[in-house]
Amino acid sequence: MKTWPRVDLPVLAQTFPKLKLKCTLGSLPAPSSDWRMYVCGITPYDATHLGHAATYLTFDLINRYQKYAGGEVNFVENITDIDDPLLERANRDNQNWEELAHDQISLFAEDMQSLRVLPPKYFTPVTSAMNQIQDAILALHRSGKTYELEGDLYFQIEPFLDALPIPLEEALRIFGERGGDPLRVGKMNPLDPLLWLRHRNDEPKWEFELGAGRPGWHLECSVIALEHLYNGRENKNRASTIDLQGGGCDLIFPHHFMSAALAKALTGLEFASSYVHTGMVGLDGEKMSKSKGNLVFVSKLLASGVDPMVIRYALLNSHYAQDRMWTDDLLVLANEKVARIRQVLSRNEVLMEGDLFDRLIGALSNDLDTVEALQILDEWTKLNLESNLDASPESLVKPGEISRFIDGLLGLTF
Repeated sequence: MKTWPRVDLPVLAQTFPKLKLKCTLGSLPAPSSDWRMYVCGITPYDATHLGHAATYLTFDLINRYQKYAGGEVNFVENITDIDDPLLERANRDNQNWEELAHDQISLFAEDMQSLRVLPPKYFTPVTSAMNQIQDAILALHRSGKTYELEGDLYFQIEPFLDALPIPLEEALRIFGERGGDPLRVGKMNPLDPLLWLRHRNDEPKWEFELGAGRPGWHLECSVIALEHLYNGRENKNRASTIDLQGGGCDLIFPHHFMSAALAKALTGLEFASSYVHTGMVGLDGEKMSKSKGNLVFVSKLLASGVDPMVIRYALLNSHYAQDRMWTDDLLVLANEKVARIRQVLSRNEVLMEGDLFDRLIGALSNDLDTVEALQILDEWTKLNLESNLDASPESLVKPGEISRFIDGLLGLTF
């Protein structure tokens, strides 16, 4: 699928040290000419909410930083455009599921463009990868790693349970809450994930030699990532097929665990060298969720006249790995900060602290410390607003130099 328009990064002359991230699992490989990042995309049954936005801004920062540090980032993102939530929403609203998915994907792309998120190289819907998904299922089936239950096909997860990231009892509970069916009678293991769901009622179906139906959730990411980032490539000295797997912390289990197990079953290699997960975004002290009806959507904020750079600034003003709360006060503060930065950058010349750029790079290189980076930027803004510019000429620069740097590193364009 065509992505949203590409953003050209400004050229920056500074040196970028290796990015240090506190990964959920593994360690982040150094940038390279073939650095591979896979980020789980949306299920397009609803608009982009602030939790989505916070996640995609995080991996946008990683993408930008690795490019500046000398790498060529091959970034892939999927779209789960066939799944239970999408079909349920379409049935509820008496809407064609494909039209619903198309509308929400378009809205997501518009939101990402407004927030200046760099687009992925491949933006792949599950429905366009059905042949590859079926080939992967056949490979797993022929190797004896699957079994059939009432026409549905399951993957045998037992050999991979030593890598379970949470206690078994907790895993069983969460699996049931996040799309799994641990209580289904007849399964070899309660945690076995569904690979292929036989056709039911009026649901969409794809013809398949193992029976018409549609895929389960977890395999799609394994297949799409391997298709674009692994197949046909040299993998000398690689212990894993990709460098980074990313998403929200709610994907740690079961989705990322299951996707990794399936990818390893297909390739014999570990799926990712590193896993990075973002915290959750709540609203006014409560968890933000569809069931609570308290989701804050990017598109609605934009439609109400909120500057997209104010939204980006507000989301960057918390550490990516921490759960955080969204409040109206946060948006008001971000609006004030952005206005002050724009006021300074509107001048003909601005004061330039000698180490401003290096300090900003240092903050980002230290586990994407955007809170520190914005504090540094705020200090620089305050210095300029309080100065009458009675400084030596060598301390003054054109504001465009500062603006380009902020745009490239933080994705904040003023």
